[in-house]
Amino acid sequence: MKREIIEKLAAETGNICVTISLNTHRTKPDYLKDRIVLKNLCREAEKRVIDEFGKRKGASVLRKLDAIPEEIDYSLSLDSLHLFLSGRTTEIVRSSWPAHSDRVMVSDHFALRPLIYALARNEEYMILLLSQSGVQLYNAINDKITGEIQNEQFPFGENVHYHTDRKKLSDPEAVDNMVREFLNKVDKAVMKVWKMTGLDCVVISTEDNYSRLVQVADRPEIYTGFARINYNNVGLHHIASQAWNLVIGQHSLRTSDALKEMREAVPAGRVITDLQEIYTTAKAGKGELLITHYDYFQPVAVKAYDRIEPVKDESQPGIIEDITSLVAWEVFSRKGRVFFTSSRELKGLGDISLKARY
Repeated sequence: MKREIIEKLAAETGNICVTISLNTHRTKPDYLKDRIVLKNLCREAEKRVIDEFGKRKGASVLRKLDAIPEEIDYSLSLDSLHLFLSGRTTEIVRSSWPAHSDRVMVSDHFALRPLIYALARNEEYMILLLSQSGVQLYNAINDKITGEIQNEQFPFGENVHYHTDRKKLSDPEAVDNMVREFLNKVDKAVMKVWKMTGLDCVVISTEDNYSRLVQVADRPEIYTGFARINYNNVGLHHIASQAWNLVIGQHSLRTSDALKEMREAVPAGRVITDLQEIYTTAKAGKGELLITHYDYFQPVAVKAYDRIEPVKDESQPGIIEDITSLVAWEVFSRKGRVFFTSSRELKGLGDISLKARY
């Protein structure tokens, strides 16, 4: 998920803006059903645009809603699909993260929550494959390898650090030193890439080789963990899946750390749980950490002086269908951190909590 897409969509206000989110499928025949679901959601959106704005005013958006189900290549689907349509904008975003639900939102701005959720959880990292046949380094985003890093050092061939002396080959210490020398060269090559990209690295290897790599590494903290190599399956899809399972677990740990940070800020009076105050503080650029329950959505009417009033009927004209979308963007766009969680730990703080910068 590119931040620039969210910034562009966030900048568009005052027009008829339709946001459609739906869960999708990666494989056939399941993804063939996605077209039917999207077509039904577009019909729902058409009805709402006509009811709220009329056919004449909504003509350009209505044309897009009628055509777009036939324009999408569903064979490229990931886990969810998000459409952002207005008279001047057509943005289609596929995500590796499921949508909370299949839904339509019509307003004078786009509903950015699913994109912020994806961006907050998007992980870009490197995968280092230490195999018997050599060493490869890959770039990855979430569960997809996006390319192999090839330079004057990568990929490595087989370990060329060996002894021709048979006595040394039978010496475990000599063999261990040989492997460490090789892994030290691998680490220096990884470090060269890390200095340019700042990306941490997941290692696919044996436990022994990972342990040795970390021991000889200049900065062992850039290696965030390892998955055990399966020499019978070192295909890109398989190693990406192994690495991604590890990264997901690390994200869960960061969420737990954020919850702990929020609780520890309570005695200092820096935690806000009142929705009005959260909205005001976020708009003022004072939000440092926002944690929202994954199931929490709140439609509101915005009154004078930025006063918000929760409502139950989100289909009324002029209603912001989910204020958490705006709050999350206000925090995120000002370099704050945003987490969505289903953890019960948040319940003690409420469905939404904001830690103020000061």
